[in-house]
Amino acid sequence: MRISEFDYDLPEELIAQHPVVPRDTSRLLVLHRATGVIAHQHFRDFPGYLRAGDLLVLNDTRVIPARLHGRKVETGGQAELLLLRTTGNDLWEVMARPGRRLQPGALVSFGDDELRAEILAVTPGGGRIIRLTPGPRAAGRSVHDLLHLLGELPLPPYITQGPPPHERGVYQTIYAREDGSSAAPTAGLHFTPEIFAALEARGVRRAYLTLHVGLGTFKPVQVEDVEEHEIHEEFISVSEEAAALINETKASGGRIVAVGTTATRTLESSADAHGRVRAITGATRLYVIPGYHFKVIDVQLTNFHMPRSTLLLLISAFAGRESMLRAYQEAVRARYRFLSFGDAMLII
Repeated sequence: MRISEFDYDLPEELIAQHPVVPRDTSRLLVLHRATGVIAHQHFRDFPGYLRAGDLLVLNDTRVIPARLHGRKVETGGQAELLLLRTTGNDLWEVMARPGRRLQPGALVSFGDDELRAEILAVTPGGGRIIRLTPGPRAAGRSVHDLLHLLGELPLPPYITQGPPPHERGVYQTIYAREDGSSAAPTAGLHFTPEIFAALEARGVRRAYLTLHVGLGTFKPVQVEDVEEHEIHEEFISVSEEAAALINETKASGGRIVAVGTTATRTLESSADAHGRVRAITGATRLYVIPGYHFKVIDVQLTNFHMPRSTLLLLISAFAGRESMLRAYQEAVRARYRFLSFGDAMLII
C-alpha cells in the first residue's frame, strides 16, 4: 500500500487560520458509509444524527505551553524546543532547533534564566531527551509553573495567521482537563455547552478518556510503503468508569461515537480481541491503516486532515479509501475549511 494513494490537492486558501465563532457554526460534511451518500450540514445539526443510547467518547487532554524559545548558555545562540512527551521526573522527549547545535551536554536557558534544559541524549528519530530544571533566577518556582509562565501553545506550522497569545484558549476544547498534549484533539473544538445540552436532551451520554497528542499523531509519513512508517509512542488512559460505560453501551446496542482520531486510537488500543474495553494507563503505538478491523467504534467525528498523513490513513481504514477521497474532493469543491481550525466530518 503506497502513501501516494492517499494524496489529494489541498488549496492553501482552504487551510483555516482562525476558528469560526461561535464554534458550533462550523460546517459538517456527513458521509454515510453504507451508501456513500454525502450531506452538507452545519455542526449544530450534529446532535440530530445521534440517538438515545449512543455514547459520545471524547479525549480530555489539555494542550500545554509546549513551545519554548531560549538561548544556549554557552554561546547565546537561539534555540527552540517543542515538548512531545514526558517520561516523568521532568524528563522530556522534544523536537529541537537547531538540532545539530544541541548535542548532549548543552544547556539552554529560557526567560531571564528562570528555566533551564540540559540535553541528555539524541533519539533515533533525531529528537532530544532533555531534563528541565529551575534556573538560577527561578525565585522558588517549580518547573510546572515556569512552563506555564514561559512556554507558548504550539499552534501547527500551517497556521501562520493564528490567534494572538491572549486568545490561545481557542486551541483548547471546552472540556480539556488533563495537561500533556503538544497539539489539540481538534475534532473536539466544535463543541459548545449548547451542543452538549442538545445531546443530553436526546439521551446521548458522554465518556472521557485521554491521549496526549505527540509525535505519533502528527509526524508525516515520509516513506512510500505505508507499512514501513514508524509511529511513536503516546500516553493513553481509560478509567474503570469510562470502560464500564463503553462496554455497557455496546452490550445494550448503543453506538460508540468517537470524537477525533485520538479517541479512536485510545479506544482501539484498550480493547481486547472481542471489543471489550479495559481500563488502562500506559502508552500506545497503534497504527491504523486500511485493512484494520475496528473492534469498538461505530461512528467517527473528525476534522479534515493533511494529504499523505497517518490521520487520513486511519479514517480511510474506517470509511474506505475511495469513499474518503471522494468525500475530500467534494469538500474541496464545496470550499470547506481544512485542518485544525477547519470544519468537521461525520462518518456514520
